[in-house]
Amino acid sequence: MTGAAWTRPEQVVEALRRKWASGQYLSSAAQDHDFESIGVSLKGPAAADVLHHYELVLAWAQSWAPDRHPQLRIQTKTVGGRGGIPANPVPARVWVDTREHLWSLLGVAAEVELFRALHEQTVQRDPVLAQWMRNQPMKVLRNIDHWTRLVEIAGWVRDHTTAALYVRQIDVPGVDTKFIENNKGILSELLDHSLPHDRIQTGAARSDFAARYGFRSKPVYIRLRHLGSPPGPFSEFTVRASELASKPAGIRTVFVLENEVTYLSLPPVPDAIAILGSGYAAAQLRHLPWLSDVDLHYWGDIDTHGFAILSQVRARFPHTRSLLMDTTTLLAHQVHWGEERSQTLASPRFLHDAEATLEKSLRDGTYRPCLRLEQERIPMRTVERALEALRSGDARSV
Repeated sequence: MTGAAWTRPEQVVEALRRKWASGQYLSSAAQDHDFESIGVSLKGPAAADVLHHYELVLAWAQSWAPDRHPQLRIQTKTVGGRGGIPANPVPARVWVDTREHLWSLLGVAAEVELFRALHEQTVQRDPVLAQWMRNQPMKVLRNIDHWTRLVEIAGWVRDHTTAALYVRQIDVPGVDTKFIENNKGILSELLDHSLPHDRIQTGAARSDFAARYGFRSKPVYIRLRHLGSPPGPFSEFTVRASELASKPAGIRTVFVLENEVTYLSLPPVPDAIAILGSGYAAAQLRHLPWLSDVDLHYWGDIDTHGFAILSQVRARFPHTRSLLMDTTTLLAHQVHWGEERSQTLASPRFLHDAEATLEKSLRDGTYRPCLRLEQERIPMRTVERALEALRSGDARSV
């Protein structure tokens, strides 16, 4: 072993810093555990190194001189003393004997004092969260600049009935919805720890702050357009899904589309409406149980995302049929082929055989890698023919 492999002082500090970063040192201090001296073994020179590399050994030993490391106790051992090699004491192990020495060595004394002050404040304000602090001190330090507000928010939520409130109505000085959104990760940990179990909707993700902690959620809106004669003065409107719980009068057919221009340009269809899905439509459609009682058609892009959405809609409404999402349509419009920038990872579960075959060909790059045909690129004459075929019972849908 040569000098390059001998333990240097900065390596010891770095090893201790990694343990500090794990939180174990500060957590132990916060829980008033007795401090046990920390020992670190050193890799150093052997007797032969003293004989053949004396200058290197001397420089290494001097790097561990006690006056250079007042926070450390240096324990030595003797090497040599045989075979004509003089006996020489060399550093073998270093010890940190007090927490104050450890904080000084790592340069974290200011952070420790700030944590202690915040912990004392939190003990007075919210003892339950003070207990959490003792177990998760590094998370506290990462949120040190706004820790007081986080504690106030957790206390406010605990002390209020939230069922009739939006998150916007949390009344804590200096807190708005953007602050909640930016800090919902740490807030969720605090609330999960401090709220009674029946105040937490564990089925909701922590990212859905409103749903998880019983706030009113933003309403789901449905945008729809009458393709036949509208029953009132409006041919198109947007309404809360909760206010569309019943099927509109006289409606027998519903088309769900993702592209707005295509939605707006659909030709007339008697007793039918179009719904703008705007992305993954299943999240909206689940609020409309009456879709089970109509002829439901989904028309999306011919790409992996389009089939994923179709699968999600069909998972909720098994009678859903796809429209213009077939191999014939794809191959007939090669001039309009485009590229799907990022394909979905999982294969959809609720596709019919022909749909699944086409989806797999897209995923495998059978016709072209990352192939996609956007619905707005299909000519309107093709759409009109498909709708006419649908009315006559011979639609190109699955």
